[in-house]
Amino acid sequence: MKKRVLLAMSGGIDSSVAGMLLSEQGYEVHGVTYRTYDSVKDSCISKETGCCTVDSMMEAKRLSEKLGYEHEILDLRDSFKKTIIKNFVDEYLKGRTPNPCVVCNSDIKWGELIERANELNCDYIATGHYARIINEDGRFYLAKGIDENKYQTYFLYGLSQDDLKRTLFPLGGLKKDKIRKMAAERGFVKLSEKKESQEICFIPDNDYRRFLTDEVPEQIQEIGEGDFVLTDGEKVGTHKGYPFYTIGQRKGLGVALGYPAYVVDIDAATNTVTLGTKDDLNGAGFVVGNVNLMKYDQIPAEGLEVNIKIRYRNQGTMGRIYPDGKNLKVDLYHNASAITPGQSAVFYENDDVVGGGLILSVRH
Repeated sequence: MKKRVLLAMSGGIDSSVAGMLLSEQGYEVHGVTYRTYDSVKDSCISKETGCCTVDSMMEAKRLSEKLGYEHEILDLRDSFKKTIIKNFVDEYLKGRTPNPCVVCNSDIKWGELIERANELNCDYIATGHYARIINEDGRFYLAKGIDENKYQTYFLYGLSQDDLKRTLFPLGGLKKDKIRKMAAERGFVKLSEKKESQEICFIPDNDYRRFLTDEVPEQIQEIGEGDFVLTDGEKVGTHKGYPFYTIGQRKGLGVALGYPAYVVDIDAATNTVTLGTKDDLNGAGFVVGNVNLMKYDQIPAEGLEVNIKIRYRNQGTMGRIYPDGKNLKVDLYHNASAITPGQSAVFYENDDVVGGGLILSVRH
């Protein structure tokens, strides 16, 4: 009997080729596309990007029909707004910089996929992510895909053991140029030439400041302007409100100090943004909360040496992680720049994902 797979489809090339491969491997595929947010602003329409557009949903539906399997659109706008968008706004209002894709993968995508898979009696769920799943003695963990330009495990560290044991990643052993070639060889030439979207799906114009102002105008107005200060406390200017700034930001500050200035700290309680030099951004370590461990069920008291990625395209810094109650303490062997509270830190042993969590505080 053929195994049933529920495939998450965005209308893009990766999930589409994943569907082709699953069908060719003998799986009975059922496609599903999320409707999470209506991106109908002019900026989105002109760029034709974002995974929430009507066009992308229809493309996924048409492709499913061509490949001969069922497809449905799940309306998740309400839960998406209450979880992902609320978390995104709340984090900025706390003076942190969120990573909505990480939260969405664990809370929305996999959560909804598993639930719908159970309703449809599907054995597995699948996506077009470039990642591999390792099963070692009954423990499941992620490993990087073989495409070195795809670091998608960074966004997937929050998946649980139950999520991983039900998941298939058909593209984990392939590179992007091979994926494009496979699509073209199967007659989907237009799909093979499709560009990728790099923006946050609900902010297709990539202007989070505009988004915050639209979402919570009263709160943004109430916060108002605040002080730019130096690391010694000297006031050097006025800013537009702390949610509009991120750690490491250099452009758009509107302050001339005679040397390159960077945002090095954000204090939501006092609406103060601290500016400093590039050296002031260096951090020796930090604390991580909301921890999810994959490769091991716990970190030993003497710590574990890992490669630490503090942002998506960051190459990583070697260091050691230690248990600290429910959190993890991170000591870096070499300083890292612009460690940002609210962003994710993901820990690797070579290609294997040890786990990850949210950066809570930084030690300089």
